[in-house]
Amino acid sequence: MGAAWLTAAVLAAFAPAPDEEWHAVLGLSERGRPISVHRFGDFASPRKILVVGCIHGDECQGVKITRRLARGAVPAGLDLWIVHQLNPDGHRLGVRQNGRGVDLNRNFGSEWIPIGHRWDPQYSGPRPWSERETRLARTLVLRVRPDVTIWYHQPQALVRAWGQSRRTARRYARLAGEHYRSIRWPNGTAPNWQNHTFAGAASFVVELPPGRLSATSAARHARAVRLLLAGR
Repeated sequence: MGAAWLTAAVLAAFAPAPDEEWHAVLGLSERGRPISVHRFGDFASPRKILVVGCIHGDECQGVKITRRLARGAVPAGLDLWIVHQLNPDGHRLGVRQNGRGVDLNRNFGSEWIPIGHRWDPQYSGPRPWSERETRLARTLVLRVRPDVTIWYHQPQALVRAWGQSRRTARRYARLAGEHYRSIRWPNGTAPNWQNHTFAGAASFVVELPPGRLSATSAARHARAVRLLLAGR
């Protein structure tokens, strides 16, 4: 029974109901650790938002922001999905890659190219979608079809986007008080795939600064997400 099948079954069990809070295990990482999704707000809303706290195992300060989002009020009329940790193996090992030495954010199928070798910083894997974690993310995104997806990274201290996502990313940067740059998506990244797959949707990267994110900064970014989603 494959991870993608399990994810589809889990997601199909999310019965629409207004003003709910729900969570489930999407599937397991390459080394068997659970990867969970949390859902908040109005499940019947057509406006779907996805926020991912960590995809690179040594760039996980975004989880402080997603946990604040999970505790706070969701703007009215939104169906908010949160994945705190997409790469639990890499986080446990203290490395960028997953438990098989693959950079998950070079393993998505859009414009994938072979890069490096196992445990190289940007090793893209033996083929697109070769990793459990990227397949779980794909199944989730195809099921949810989010209007906006925010991926947290480190350590460049800027908001970056390309193509159709630039306008929304600029708004986020303004609300968060961060620098913005239009930078083309690298090959095989999640925003690259989403921007090519879903016309009109926005998927962009928020690069947090290096080191530990302060509580004040985490609160500022969480507030920026809520204001962005509320249309301010």
